[in-house]
Amino acid sequence: MTAIVTDGLRSYRAALKDIGGAGKQETGRWLNNRVENSHLPFRRRERAMQRFRQIKTLQKFSAVHAAFYNHFNQDRHLISRDHFEARRSATIAEWQALAG
Repeated sequence: MTAIVTDGLRSYRAALKDIGGAGKQETGRWLNNRVENSHLPFRRRERAMQRFRQIKTLQKFSAVHAAFYNHFNQDRHLISRDHFEARRSATIAEWQALAG
């Protein structure tokens, strides 16, 4: 490992100092973008759930939300319009059968 890329948070510097990696830390304006962008889906969900006061309620919501999102998210950008419409129709029909 040649470098550890972090943002400028002081606690990272202190932790790296404790484990002997203080010289390997790199901080820079755009170096951390790759890491931050990988957290975007989680942060989006986190922002939607900020109003929850109890962790139990939050866990229930996130479990249901994940199931619905995975069911209805068809990755539109990866398939043609015809396939997308066919999949969407099948998904809606399955949902109506389950709900009805």
